[in-house]
Amino acid sequence: MAEKRVERWLAAILAADVAGYSRLMGNDEEGTLDTLKALRSSVFDPKVAEHRGRIVKTTGDGALVEFASAVDATRCAMEIQRPMAEGNATIPEERRVEFRIGINVGDIIIDDGDIYGDGVNIAARVEALTSPGAVCLSDNAYQQIKGKLVLDVSDLGEQHLKNIAQPVRIYGVRLDGAPERPTLALPDKPSIAVLPFQNMSGDPEQEYFADGIAEDIITVLSKLRWFFVIARNSSFIYKGKATDVKRIGRELAVRYVLEGSVRKSGQRVRINTQLIDATTGNHIWADRYDGDVSDVFALQDKITNSVVAAIEPRLLEAESIRSQSRNPNDVRAWDLLMQASFLFWRLNKTDGEAAITILRRATQLYPDYAPAHSMLAFAMLLLGYLGYVEPQLKEATAQATRAAELDRNDPWAYVALGFVAFTERRTDESVAHFQRALDLNPNFAAAHGYLGWTLSFDGQSDKALTHSETALRMSPHDPQQVLFYGGMAAAHYLAGRYDEAISSALSVLRYRPTFNGARRLLVAALAQAGRLDDSRAELERLKNFQPDISMAWIEKNVPYTPAPMAKYLEGWRKVGRE
Repeated sequence: MAEKRVERWLAAILAADVAGYSRLMGNDEEGTLDTLKALRSSVFDPKVAEHRGRIVKTTGDGALVEFASAVDATRCAMEIQRPMAEGNATIPEERRVEFRIGINVGDIIIDDGDIYGDGVNIAARVEALTSPGAVCLSDNAYQQIKGKLVLDVSDLGEQHLKNIAQPVRIYGVRLDGAPERPTLALPDKPSIAVLPFQNMSGDPEQEYFADGIAEDIITVLSKLRWFFVIARNSSFIYKGKATDVKRIGRELAVRYVLEGSVRKSGQRVRINTQLIDATTGNHIWADRYDGDVSDVFALQDKITNSVVAAIEPRLLEAESIRSQSRNPNDVRAWDLLMQASFLFWRLNKTDGEAAITILRRATQLYPDYAPAHSMLAFAMLLLGYLGYVEPQLKEATAQATRAAELDRNDPWAYVALGFVAFTERRTDESVAHFQRALDLNPNFAAAHGYLGWTLSFDGQSDKALTHSETALRMSPHDPQQVLFYGGMAAAHYLAGRYDEAISSALSVLRYRPTFNGARRLLVAALAQAGRLDDSRAELERLKNFQPDISMAWIEKNVPYTPAPMAKYLEGWRKVGRE
C-alpha cells in the first residue's frame, strides 16, 4: 500500500485571542459572550473574508486563520484592531474585549482541514507575547510586508519562544488608527518643530548628513529658554512621509515648522530651508545657504539665527545663539557622530552595536571631542538597559566623566552620569546630574524623562509625574517613551494608584511588548488591584522573556530605593512569587 503523502504548503498564519478572557467571563459571562459574538460577526469574520483568509478553527476566545499572503494577513489584522480600538475608547478598561494578534509565515501541514507545524506554533507564540489591542509579526512575516505596507514598526529583537529551537526576531506594529491623543494646547512661548531635512544628494549614504543638519539646529534652538522645541525623536517620525504642515502642527501642538533639504556634492553643501506658520500653512520665509563642508557649523548658525529673527527679532538681543568656533577636526568628528546617531535611534541590536562601534572609533580618532564620549556613554547605557547589548556600566561611567571634563556644557554627559547614578540607587546624585542637563538645555525631553524615572523609583511620585509628563509633551513620539511611561507607572504604583499604574504599564507594552520592566510592574499592580488571575497570566507571559524572574532577582537588579522596594515586592508576594 502506497504511503500517504503529507500535504504541505507555505502560508501566512494569523493567531488571535482575547486578552483577559477568563477575567471577562468571570465578571460577566453572558455579556462577554454576546460582545465576542457581535465582534466576530461584525468585524473579525468579515475582515478575514475581505482579505481572502480562511478561518481554520476557533476556540472560545481565539481563532487561527490561514492566508496566502503576509500582506493580506497584516492588512486584515490592522483593520480588525482599528475599529476595536475606536469602540473600546469609551469602555472602562476592565470591560474591554481586546484581541492580541500574532502573524508568522512558514511551512504548514494540512490534515482534514486543520493545520500544524512550526509555522503555526510560531504564530501562536508570537501572539502570546503581544499586548492587548496590538499586532506583532515574526521576522519571516515582516520581511514579506517590508516596503509593501506603510506601517509604524518597531524591532523588538530576538525572542526565545517556548518549544521553538531557534530564537525568532519579533516586530511590533503601532496601531496608527487608534484614537488620537487628546489635543494639546499651544505652549505660552514660541514653539517649533524642526522636521528631518530631505537628502537631495541622490546618495542614500548621505542620509545621515541631512539628518545631522536638522538635529544640530534642534539642539541649538533647544538651549534657548524662551523657545519650546519638540525633541528630535518626535519630529523625526515624519521622515520620509508626505508633509502636511497643518496636521503636524496639530499633532505636536506647535506654532511653527521648519523644513528643508540638503544637497551634498563632494565638499560643497547646499541647504534650502523654509519656516512655516503651522496654524495657517503660510510661509514666513525661505532661504538657500551654500558653503563648504567645513562651513557646516556656520551654515547651521545662519539658519538658526534666521529662524529666531523671523519669529521674534527682539530675542536675538537677549541671548547669543552662535556656536563656538570649531576646527576641521570637529567637522570630521561631527560627521562620525551623526553617522552613529542615525543608527542608534533605531533602537535595535544590530544598528545599536554598529553605532557603538562608530562612536568608539570617534573617541579614538578625536579624543578631545566631548559629544562623542557623551553619546557613547549614553548609547551603552540605554542599549544595555533595553537588553540589546551587554551592560557596560564601568566604561559608560568613564566615557561620561571624560565628556564632562572636556565640556562642562555638554548636557548629554550629565544625562549619562545621572543614568549611572540612578542604576546604583544614588538618587540625590542622579537628580543633580539630570538637573544640570536641564539647566544647560531647558527643552531636553530625555533629561526630564530620566529625572522623572529616578524620582519615581525613590517614591517621589508627584515630582516624578511632573517631569515624565513634561518629557512626553516635549517628545510625544519618542522611542524612549517606554521608559518615560515606565516611570509614570512606577510613580502611580508607589502612590497606591494601581489602576493608573496598570494603564501606564499597558501604554509601554502596546509600544514595546518585550519591555520586561513594564511587565514586571504590571504583575505587581494587577495583584495590588485584586486582579490576581490577570496578574498570574501576566507573570506567565513575563516568564517567556525572563525565565529566571524572582523576588531575589528584583531586589538585586531593579534600582528601587529601600522603602519603594518593599512596596513593590508587596505586590509580588500577593501573586505568590518568591
